[in-house]
Amino acid sequence: MKPLLIFLTAAGMCAAAELPPKAQPGQGGLLSAGYIYPLENRATPQCHASTLAETKTGLVAAWFAGTREKHDDVGIRVSRRVDGRWTAPVEVATGAEGEDKDYPCWNPVLFQPKAGPLMLFYKVGPTPSTWWGVLMTSTDGGKTWGNRRKLGKGPLGHLIGPVKNKPVQLADGAILCPSSTEFDGWRVHFEITRDLGKTWQVIGPINDGNTFGAIQPSVLFHRNGDLQVMCRSRQRVVTTSRSADGGKTWSLMAASPLPNPNAGTDAVTLADGRQLIVYNHTVRGTIFPANRTMLNVAVSTDGKSWKPVLTLERAPGEYSYPAVIQARDGKVHVTYTWQRKTIKHAVLDSSKLK
Repeated sequence: MKPLLIFLTAAGMCAAAELPPKAQPGQGGLLSAGYIYPLENRATPQCHASTLAETKTGLVAAWFAGTREKHDDVGIRVSRRVDGRWTAPVEVATGAEGEDKDYPCWNPVLFQPKAGPLMLFYKVGPTPSTWWGVLMTSTDGGKTWGNRRKLGKGPLGHLIGPVKNKPVQLADGAILCPSSTEFDGWRVHFEITRDLGKTWQVIGPINDGNTFGAIQPSVLFHRNGDLQVMCRSRQRVVTTSRSADGGKTWSLMAASPLPNPNAGTDAVTLADGRQLIVYNHTVRGTIFPANRTMLNVAVSTDGKSWKPVLTLERAPGEYSYPAVIQARDGKVHVTYTWQRKTIKHAVLDSSKLK
């Protein structure tokens, strides 16, 4: 049996082995956890794909919501953390763009650059293979939004900005957006802007979509200057690649030791230099836990070996598409889809995640 197949078989057999039990708020590394908005009298039947950013005035979260994913009424909703509570969600964008019909919105991504307004990227279109990217900005911490514009086109077709996970800002001020396409296999690429989204440069794709069909990368920083991405894949593993030249070129995509049930992940480099990923420590299957029924946190000192340190969810239903950031006070904030009914927000103490 080939090494990759051996690994995939092992991942499927021991996906849920030796993991921490589901964490309880106030114990260990989980400081608190709760819904951004209540299940009762919610404005939309479904929601998905949350994103999170910290501004000078506090946390801002966004997600897409409507009747169901792909429905034409799906728009982008935003909530702000004010005085320790989340504000009532407000729809700030729809797929009405003067086309022949309205289209659904997808995968919002918030990003607060070091200088400039809060950015909200999202996608509009009938499917992920045909969608296009849109950008809006806010100068008041997410209260109001304006300057909506399509990102335009590049060598791979429509520019979409960051496909699911947050951009990172490089030392020279460039905003590196981790992105991917799904129309010619699943392939990872990057879109870079140096003028807050007015003009763009495209790097990649960095994989051929054959050995690994990978999408939705997140970007990590290493002390030696390397960049690393962690990606969702079709091959039952989180995949990874590295760059030693600031993202210009990338290594051959490889399997990480973490399983993946073909579900989104997100990762962040902590202030202490460690790497943290939020992911489903499962593979696709019929024996619980499998698919998106468990959501986990793992840490690493080198981006190669990962230790599961926290289980956020472990129950029937869907817990998926996490977003993670570390705030200025050192606390780690995670938002994720809770059974497609609401968005859950968890606060972690990174010093206790060992």
